Amino acid sequence: MNIAEYSIRRKTSSWLLLFILLIGGVVSLLQLGRLEDPHFTLKKAMVITQYPGASSQQVEEEVTYRLENAIQSLSYVDHITSISKPGLSQITVEMKSIYRADDLAQIWDELRRKIHDAQGMLPPGVGTPIVKDDFADVYGVLMAITGDGYEYQDIADYADYLRRELVLIDGVGKVTLSGEQQEQVMVEVSRSQLANVGIPPARIAQLLTTQNAVADAGRVMVDKEAMRFATSGEFTSVDELANLVISNPGAEERIYLRDVAHIYRDYGEIPQHLVRFDGEQSIWLGLSFANDVNVVEVGERIKQRLQQLDYARPAGMTLHAIYDQPKEVANSVQGFLLNLLEAVAIVILALLLTMGFRSGVLIGVVLLLTVLGTFIFMLLQGINLQRVSLGALIIALGMLVDNAIVIAEGIVMGMRQGMSKLQAAVNVTRQNQWPLLGATIIAIIAFAPIGLSKDATGEFAGSLFWVLLISLLLSWFTALTLTPFLADRLFSNKDIAEQQNNDSESLYAHPIYRRYRQLLTWCVSHRAIAIGSMLGLLVVAVLGFSQVKQSFFPPSTTPLFYVDMWYPQGTDIRATSEDVKRAEQFMKAQPEVENVSTTIGQGAPRFTLTYLVEKQYESYAQLIVRAQSTEQLEQLLPRVRSYIAQEHPDVEDKLIRLEIGPATPAKIEARFSGPDPKVLRELSGKAQDILRADGGAVNIRDDWRQRTKVLRPIFHEAAARKLGITKEDVNNLLLTNFVGRTVGIYRDGTDLLPILIRPPAQERADLDNWQDLQVYSSVLQDFVPLSQVVKRIEVDWENPLIMRRDRKRTLTVMADHDILTDETAAQVFNRVRPKLEAIPLPIGYQLTWGGEHEASAKAKKALFGALPLGFLAMFIITVLLFNSLRLAGVLWTTVPLSIIGVTLGLLVLDKPFGFMALLGFLSLSGMLIKNGVVLLEQVNVELSQGKAAYQALIDASVSRVRPVSMAAITTILGMLPLLFDDFFASMAVVIMFGLGFATILTLFVVPVMYAIVQRVKA
Repeated sequence: MNIAEYSIRRKTSSWLLLFILLIGGVVSLLQLGRLEDPHFTLKKAMVITQYPGASSQQVEEEVTYRLENAIQSLSYVDHITSISKPGLSQITVEMKSIYRADDLAQIWDELRRKIHDAQGMLPPGVGTPIVKDDFADVYGVLMAITGDGYEYQDIADYADYLRRELVLIDGVGKVTLSGEQQEQVMVEVSRSQLANVGIPPARIAQLLTTQNAVADAGRVMVDKEAMRFATSGEFTSVDELANLVISNPGAEERIYLRDVAHIYRDYGEIPQHLVRFDGEQSIWLGLSFANDVNVVEVGERIKQRLQQLDYARPAGMTLHAIYDQPKEVANSVQGFLLNLLEAVAIVILALLLTMGFRSGVLIGVVLLLTVLGTFIFMLLQGINLQRVSLGALIIALGMLVDNAIVIAEGIVMGMRQGMSKLQAAVNVTRQNQWPLLGATIIAIIAFAPIGLSKDATGEFAGSLFWVLLISLLLSWFTALTLTPFLADRLFSNKDIAEQQNNDSESLYAHPIYRRYRQLLTWCVSHRAIAIGSMLGLLVVAVLGFSQVKQSFFPPSTTPLFYVDMWYPQGTDIRATSEDVKRAEQFMKAQPEVENVSTTIGQGAPRFTLTYLVEKQYESYAQLIVRAQSTEQLEQLLPRVRSYIAQEHPDVEDKLIRLEIGPATPAKIEARFSGPDPKVLRELSGKAQDILRADGGAVNIRDDWRQRTKVLRPIFHEAAARKLGITKEDVNNLLLTNFVGRTVGIYRDGTDLLPILIRPPAQERADLDNWQDLQVYSSVLQDFVPLSQVVKRIEVDWENPLIMRRDRKRTLTVMADHDILTDETAAQVFNRVRPKLEAIPLPIGYQLTWGGEHEASAKAKKALFGALPLGFLAMFIITVLLFNSLRLAGVLWTTVPLSIIGVTLGLLVLDKPFGFMALLGFLSLSGMLIKNGVVLLEQVNVELSQGKAAYQALIDASVSRVRPVSMAAITTILGMLPLLFDDFFASMAVVIMFGLGFATILTLFVVPVMYAIVQRVKA
C-alpha cells in the first residue's frame, strides 16, 4: 500500500499523527531549555605560580620556561601563552578545539600531574603552582552589592551570606565573589622600644609564626579511653595576640607584645582587585548555571530566593544587576520566537495569495505541524532554544514547504486531469517520494560541514545542522503523509472539476506560463547567447565581490560597551583607582547611561561567553557601561572617546562593543617572535609607525607595555659580612618598612588572616631617607644603619612583562578598526598587512598574524575541512538520482552562478560577508540542487509518457514554475525577520538574493544546460 493511500484510508492514524505533532509540539516548546548562546566549552586553563622577589626575567627563565616544557609534552595542547612579571608567572593553556566538555576533566587531571611532576625542578622560594581549570566559567548573573555609609566589612559579610544561600538554588552551578579585600592583622613594632628592651626583631617574627601554629601533640590511653593532647596558646582574639610574652629566654622581666607594638586588624594597603558600581565601593556576586538548565526558570528561582532573603538585607544595602542573563535570554528568545511566528505568518500568507485558499491552508497547516514536530525532537535530543537553533528554524521555514508544495501541486494537477483524490495522491507520491528524499538529503548535507566539524565551530553552531536535519526530514515525512490526508479533507472534487481538462496546454494557459514558455523556448534555441550572458554576469559578480566588506562576526545589539583604560605600566593600583573615578563621574553624568560598573586591576568575572577576561595588571581599569538603548549607545561612544582623549591623555583607551562571535584582545594582531627583547621592541616600533600612518587603525599598542623603573640597592658584601648581615636581612628590612612582612597566620573562625609586621608610621622611612633605616645585626646584637651595608640605591629599567607564545618570546602589536566608522577590521588589515610583512626581520625572528584574521581562518579551516566530503556526498546523490554524471553536472552549474545574486545583495544592502554569510552560501547550494532535482525529475516523468525530448523539457519546465517559484518565494519571505537581526542579517541577504537569482537559474539555465548536455534539438 502506498504511503499516501495509507494516510488517506487510515484516517484515525493520520488524525493521531496530526494531534501528536500539534499537542506534543506545544508541550515541548514550553519545556525546552532556553539559553542566550549555545552551550560552548572554552578549552583553556591557567597555571599561576608565585615567585616573590624575582624579576620578570627570573620568573620567565626559572619558572615559566620549566612549566611550559612540562605542559607542552601533553598531546592535547594547541597553544601555550604566558605572562612573566615580577613575582608572578601566569601560563594560559589552550587545548585543541576538537575536545569537548566530557574530555576536559581527564585532560585537566593530566595537566595537574605534569605540573606536579615539574615542581621538583623549580627553585627554592617558588610557591605551589595553582591550576585553574574553571577559568572559562560563565557567571551569567552578575550583581553588585553596595551600601551607602557602610564599612567594607559589612558589605563583605552580607555578600558571603548571599553566597552561602544562593549556591543551594537548583540550577545554580557556582557562586563567586569579586573585589574581596584581604583582611590582615597588623603588628606595628616600634624599633626604638624594641632596642630599649634588647629584643631582636627576629624573635618576634619567630614567636608569631610558631605560637599560633597547629601541630599534633599526640594522644594517650586513660582507662581504655583515647584522649588527645591539645596544647593551649593559640590566639582567639587580637587582645590575646597583644598579650604574647616576647621576653628573651631567662629574663626576669616579663615583656608583652603590646609593650613594643600596636596591634589591630585592617585591610591590605595594596589591593589586588577593586570593583565599584556607579562610583560606590562594592563587592560583585556572580552566579553560573548548571549544565542543561533553562536559565530563564533558574533566573526566576534566583529572583524569588532573593525576595525571601530580603529580611536579612541591612537597610541601605542594595543589589544592582550588572548583567542578567535570564532577562537577556527571555528577551532574546521572545524576539526570536516572534521572528519565527512572523516568518510562519508571512509564508502562510504568501501561500494563500499564490496557491489559492485551500492549498494555502493545507500547506500552512503542514508547515505549522512540521515546526511543532521539530520541537518534540529537539526536546528528545537535548537541543535548547538559543540564538543558533532558533535561527536554524527560520532558515528552514522556506525549505519546509518545498516538499508539501510539490505534493499538493501534483494532487491538484492530477485531479484537474480527471483523477480521483486518492489516485492523484498515490501517483504524485509514487513519482516524487524518492527524488524529494534525495533533494532533501542534499539540502541537509549542505549544512553538514557545520554539524560534523570537530572544531569549535561545530560545537558552537552545530545545532544549526541538527535542527535543519530534524526539520527537513520531518517535512519530507509530513509531505508524504499529512499532505495527502489533508488534501483529501480540504480539496473539493466539485471545485477541481470546474477546472478539469485533459489538455495540459489549458492547465498552464495563464499569461505568466505563456510568457515563460516563450522566453524559455528562445533561450533553448539561442543557448550560446543565454549561457554566455550568464558567464558574463558571473565575471562581473566575481569582480564586484572584491568590493564587498569582510567581517567575521557583527557586534551584539545589547546596549552594553566596555571602556578599557591602560595607564602607563608601573602605575600603582591605588593611583589607577583614584584617577578612574573621574571617568566614572563623567559616565554617570551622561543622560544615556543607565549604570556604570568598574573593575580595577583585572577584568570582571566572565559574564558572557564572548567576554574577554583581562589578567592582573595594576595599571588596568575597565568600565562596563550600560546605555538605555542601542541607539543611545551609538550616540554616546563618540562623546566618551573625546572625553578620554582630553581628560586622560596618558591613558591608552579602547571602546569595545559587546561581541557576538569569538573575542580577541585586538582585531588586528601582529606577533613578532624572537629571543632579544630589545629587537622585539624595535620591530614593534616600526609596526606601530605603519599602523599610525594608516589613519584607519586605532588603539595601537603592544602587549609588552612600557619599560618600568626598578630601584636597585647596591649591596656592600664585604661590610655586610663583617657586620653579620645578609642580603636576606636587607630584603626583609625593606619589605617590612615599605609594605609589611608576613610572619604568621591568625585564625578567625573560617577566615585565615595573615599577620604582617612593620614599624609604626612615624618610624617608617621614606625613599629619600632610606639611609635612616636600621638593620639588626645578630653578631653585634644591635641595630646598624642600612647605609653601612648598602652603598647606594640606583634607578634601573626593566621589562615588567615578558610574553611568550608556544615557548618563544613573543611581542604582539595590536590595533583595531574604528568602531565609530563603517570600515571593518578586515579592510584595515588588508591595507596594512603587506606593509607590516615588508618589515625586514633579523635571522631567528618571525611574524605571525593573530586577531580576527586568525580566528576567522581557524573557523573557515574547520568548515572547509568537512566541505569536500559534504559536496562529494551531494554530488553522488545527484548522480544516483538520475543515474547520469552529465545530468548531475547540469545541476551543479547553478551553484557558482548564484554568486551573481549574492554579490548584488551584499552590495545593495551594504552587508559584510562574514562567517554566517558563508554558512548562508553553503545552505544556498543545497537549495539550488534541491530545486534542480525537482525540475529534472519532472523531465524524466514527461519523457516516460512518450514525449519528444524538446517537448518534454519545455513542458516539464513550465509545470515546475509554480513549485520552484513558490519554494523560492516562501524561503525569501521567511528570511525577512532575520534581516533585522545583526547575527543573521548577512546570512539572510545571501539566501534571499542568492535564491532569488537562483530561481531564474533553475527555470532557465538548468533547461538550457540540459539541452546542451543531452543535445536536445529545438
